[in-house]
Amino acid sequence: MVAVSNNQSIAKMLFEVAAVLEVTGGDRFRIRAYREAANSIETYPVEVRDLWEHRNLGDVAGVGKAMAGYLDEFFRTGKVKHFDSIKKKVPAGMFPLLNVSEIGPKTAFVLSKELGLVKAQIAIDKLKRAATDGEIAKIEGFGEESQAKILSAIKEAESRENKILLPVAQELADKVIGYLQKQPGIIKVEALGSLRRKSALVGDIDIGVAVSNPKAIAESFIKFPEFIKILATGDKVCRAIHRTGRQVDLKIEPLESFGSMLQHFTGSKEHNIALREYALKKGYSLSEHGVREQKAENREQESGNKKQGIRRFGTEEEFYKALGMPWIPPELRENRGEIEVGLSGKLPKLLELLDIKGDFHTHSDFDIETSHDTGASGLIDLVNTAKRLGYEYIAVSDHNPSTSNHNHNQIIDLIKRRNDYIDKFISSHEMDVKIKIFKSLEIDISGDGSIAIPDSALELLDFGIISIHSQFVADESKQTARILRALSHPKVKILGHPTGRQLLKRNGINCDWDKIFDFCSQKNIWLEANGNPFRMDLPDQLIQKAKNFGVKFTLGTDSHNFSQMEYMPSGVSLARRGWLEKKDVINCLEYNEVKEKLKG
Repeated sequence: MVAVSNNQSIAKMLFEVAAVLEVTGGDRFRIRAYREAANSIETYPVEVRDLWEHRNLGDVAGVGKAMAGYLDEFFRTGKVKHFDSIKKKVPAGMFPLLNVSEIGPKTAFVLSKELGLVKAQIAIDKLKRAATDGEIAKIEGFGEESQAKILSAIKEAESRENKILLPVAQELADKVIGYLQKQPGIIKVEALGSLRRKSALVGDIDIGVAVSNPKAIAESFIKFPEFIKILATGDKVCRAIHRTGRQVDLKIEPLESFGSMLQHFTGSKEHNIALREYALKKGYSLSEHGVREQKAENREQESGNKKQGIRRFGTEEEFYKALGMPWIPPELRENRGEIEVGLSGKLPKLLELLDIKGDFHTHSDFDIETSHDTGASGLIDLVNTAKRLGYEYIAVSDHNPSTSNHNHNQIIDLIKRRNDYIDKFISSHEMDVKIKIFKSLEIDISGDGSIAIPDSALELLDFGIISIHSQFVADESKQTARILRALSHPKVKILGHPTGRQLLKRNGINCDWDKIFDFCSQKNIWLEANGNPFRMDLPDQLIQKAKNFGVKFTLGTDSHNFSQMEYMPSGVSLARRGWLEKKDVINCLEYNEVKEKLKG
């Protein structure tokens, strides 16, 4: 049988096994192994099933021989007998609870036992009802505050249901598009919807084609070998389910009206509504078929001939030109002023991937004894990847040493040792690699706004990235004061993944962002547009707002493995959705220009 699987579902399976081991007293090294493998798979840039098909599972960090064997069994049979036996030790209703951000394994176990959550399918509904009825607060160790947080987290989890990360959606769409491009009769193929707009989260995969023979293309589409179920087939629309469980829709259009269809189904809904309102004022009505004059539409209604007077467009450029405006890049189509700015002739020249000269946020495998996860790749892999990507420089921004396990002198010593390690690497590889390395750290912001290394340690760095990794629930004023205090250190240059959000897991913090953006503008602090698909942080709406304050940005992949440096296109998409141009992004500067900026 074919297993419906994707990286998220596989990682979820491994996280669940780790959770059972944790609540039943399993070996901590075994628990860690499952979680490391799950984390690697969850953030891997391509589908792990494809690696399995090409016998390359060993490419994934944390997937050793035993784990590869379990995954092989899963892909062949749709289940792992060993995992099933482990999971039988706890109530089945425990597992859906792990998707709620406020609930860890031990809490999920207690709730599933106390509330009698024995069926996975209805566990969340029963939990939500128990929270609403005040039943959770009565359980020992919980209370009203915990109950309120759980209820809020359930609603948050429901809002992100059935969404997938941008690179995951892109990879699947690229497969289908590549297949379609080889079929006879195809003239143009484009992704549609939120995928074409490069939203951080994408729903179903929508693809549009311009064709000479609609029936033949429909027949070819449903024969794509990775589809496991066909939902609909026709000369205009086809729908199928991919083996990852994702729905793929195909919209078929003749070339002469492909531009009209492309514009309509790219959206967003808000952009199209605003565009229709503008068109109506000019006497036009819009649809996926093209542009009509209102007078012609009235005549159509009288005559019953709905095709009378419609103007069709083969390209989007022609469609927008007919409305008296320039083509608007898909990333900007969110009704955030793009129509008005387009009419004024002042649309930004958006950042391009080729403008990027370096990555400001990478993690190495140097054991700096952090309480967070270390990178999985050595410097040689990081710089070779940077070289292949055409960069001039990278910043190695490992997490700071653990403050609970080290005093100030030990922290300083560890940073000095890492500096020596980097210096020795540079001297021994300078001739053959020629990638410059900035010495940075990603430093925790404590609850009170202090940072997790002493001031004297900051002097050992080229710059510091400060980030929130804990205490996400606090009121707006406290979080704002916390960040402003942390940004006050002279060597702190970048606020990393500013909201702290993790897509599909938790929302970001609440802050008075105007105050923070104003401070960053005044003090020349840079904001990170973190391109890790699970972060995509700062969110695009806030990027656009920060730009209006005159703030500059850095792009970082937050890579913990050299392969994750390939996430830079996601970061560029995020920046483009925030209206950023080359002049707004520090990564577009030459190495020596960045050095001068850091001195300032």
